[in-house]
Amino acid sequence: MDATTQSAENLTPDDIARFGPDPEAAFRNNLEAVEARIADACSRVGRERASVRLLPITKTVPAHVLRLAFQAGIRNFGENKIQEATGKKEVLDDLPITWSIVGHLQTNKVKYLTRFVREFHALDSMRLAELLNARLEREDRWLDIYVQVNTSGEESKFGLHPDALLPFVDCLDQFPRLRPRGLMTLALFSDDMARVRPCFALLRRLRDQAAKRDPRLAELSMGMTGDFEVAIEEGADVVRVGQAIFGKRPTPDGHYWPDYPKS
Repeated sequence: MDATTQSAENLTPDDIARFGPDPEAAFRNNLEAVEARIADACSRVGRERASVRLLPITKTVPAHVLRLAFQAGIRNFGENKIQEATGKKEVLDDLPITWSIVGHLQTNKVKYLTRFVREFHALDSMRLAELLNARLEREDRWLDIYVQVNTSGEESKFGLHPDALLPFVDCLDQFPRLRPRGLMTLALFSDDMARVRPCFALLRRLRDQAAKRDPRLAELSMGMTGDFEVAIEEGADVVRVGQAIFGKRPTPDGHYWPDYPKS
């Protein structure tokens, strides 16, 4: 076994309890199921499957298990926390993995993100844009970004208020090291898709407005395990799927998050 591979024999009892005795096979099967759901959603609205990019969300999955995910064919890893991503990157640095950060970033963590992350899905302030651009300039790197918008109106969620989006977009040219790709949102957490869908529809309308100001903002990053099919129907270009591929995430007390609502 070379350095790029991981044997299921090295799994801990906790790994086996969470991912099963053969995680690589489980990840392959789960990927096939997610791919089928994406294809079906695209078909319902007359879209090509190739128009939607799947971004697997790997948060809380240990690095040695992610080596099995790589062997299952996953090459793009999406993490919520830069601290967790940094630790995994160090362990998996021998693999050609593309790293994305999809969660809120504290300004004091900018220097960690700009070292290796290719795309950032949660740009939500001018101050953060300034710090990212300055650090990227110093390191002679560029970063693909998605501007996060709070479309649910929930105070617990990060993101720009919809009314603040266009003024923010007008300032993006000030940050040449940032490469705008589109908008991102987190919908209401609900199994009632009639409540979830408006969040995605709003982001699509905002994207249409924003793209008139800056044509680079063409994509929509929206939809997770419980609602990505609805997001695709509303125009998602990137869907961020974790639990449908890697299973339930553990809570701090050692239990597992309940199933995401299914559409």
